[in-house]
Amino acid sequence: MSRLENDRPLLTERIYEELHEEEEEEETAYDEAEKVHIASDDERDLEHGLGCGGAPPFSWRKLWLFTGPGFLMSIAFLDPGNLEGDLQAGAIAGYSLLWLLMWATAMGLLVQLLSARLGVATGRHLAELCREEYPTWAGMVLWVMAELALIGSDIQEVIGSAIAIQILTNGIFPLWAGVVITALDCFVFLFLENYGIRKLEAVFAVLIGTMAVAFAWMFGQAKPSGSELLVGILVPKLSSRTIQKAVGVVGCIIMPHNVFLHSALVQSREVDKRQKHRVQEAINYYTIESTIALAVSFMINLFVTTVFAKGFYNTDQADSIGLVNAGQYLQDKYGGGVFPILYIWGIGLLAAGQSSTITGTYAGQFIMGGFLNFKMKKWLRALITRSCAIIPTIIVALVFDSSEATLDVLNEWLNVLQSMQIPFALIPLLCLVSKEQIMGSFKIGPLYQTVAWLVAALVIMINGYLLLEFFSSEVSGVVYTGFVTVFTASYGAFIVYLIARGINFTPWRAKSESS
Repeated sequence: MSRLENDRPLLTERIYEELHEEEEEEETAYDEAEKVHIASDDERDLEHGLGCGGAPPFSWRKLWLFTGPGFLMSIAFLDPGNLEGDLQAGAIAGYSLLWLLMWATAMGLLVQLLSARLGVATGRHLAELCREEYPTWAGMVLWVMAELALIGSDIQEVIGSAIAIQILTNGIFPLWAGVVITALDCFVFLFLENYGIRKLEAVFAVLIGTMAVAFAWMFGQAKPSGSELLVGILVPKLSSRTIQKAVGVVGCIIMPHNVFLHSALVQSREVDKRQKHRVQEAINYYTIESTIALAVSFMINLFVTTVFAKGFYNTDQADSIGLVNAGQYLQDKYGGGVFPILYIWGIGLLAAGQSSTITGTYAGQFIMGGFLNFKMKKWLRALITRSCAIIPTIIVALVFDSSEATLDVLNEWLNVLQSMQIPFALIPLLCLVSKEQIMGSFKIGPLYQTVAWLVAALVIMINGYLLLEFFSSEVSGVVYTGFVTVFTASYGAFIVYLIARGINFTPWRAKSESS
């Protein structure tokens, strides 16, 4: 036996120690002290044949301990941008797009389950893995794209909260003042985080519950047709008038920053990566929890869509309803009552805006820390990520405060900005979860890969259609057309690069270390 072979265990141990030391120096989603401890009874589990690598038997107690990350993730399906898409779809298409809302939520669930699987199996979130597995220049491009998507989403969420504050104060606070008040949620987030992740998750549960109660109350007041609602869910239907809203329903479901966020949130639970059955157990519980969370979000979106379908479908107001004037239209249509529907809408909208802006702050920390590997205090990083969105939002509020039409135009541009970023979250995610070098035995199989890529292709094509429609109507002139052409070519080339690199995948870090 050669000396090298004799020294192999020692060399392996040294390499492991070096890598472990390097990991300790790197930015992580959660410190060990912050994680929720999942107690396990190994003796009881072994009685069920876990030596073969199967997951432990189901436990309601463990499901409760794993519950939290999926509900935080689901808030992106309930942000003010999604609510605006819901109310416009209901007003213009009636009940006919409810089936699409259901299937779009199912597609979103598939993507989020892949994100959770990546985080649990690797112990890294998507931003960290992009930094490690892609060349530096590609990682920086992905980081810029993720930040742009986050800023675009955050502006919509903050404006939504500011509109809700205007409604609830009878217009005493102007839009810019509502933006400043909403900005303070950054400090609320930091305050809550000091009390532990479970306390933070409890606050989000209260906000989701508030949305559910508010919009269910509206649903009860509107009394939509049960038979039409059921037909809308079960019978696929599209027309030339509703196709654009249908594309919008699918396009706003998958939020780029949310894909990054969920892969980090699942690391808030303590999972022993050395035991395969523990990793599988975590994946199973997160699957159940995320499915329940998105089922709740689907019901809330359903309430909003059907309320506006009942009240405004085939009316003169249908084409002019937006987030700014929706509350007043509801008040005019359904009247006051003991609790005026205008204020019920404002409460639900405020809960949606506040919860989504706080999760946006959360996502911003993970994206910046993962891509740049910054070691800085949480309050400073939260302040930086919050400022990136609040400063442009205050400018927007000052400029567009008095005009509903210009706010709607701005919202269209922000939707375009986020739609453009979707491939740069989906393609890296699908490439990483499909590779054994990254996932080990938890990589997804051929059937799962095929379904995931088909869903990703459908979402990317739908958003591509939105971009084409938007730019064809908004862009004119030789200079603008030339700029858009060059930009589109660069954009497409980078997408092709990501796909090609996914097919012939060699981790960048491994190549650097071998060289």
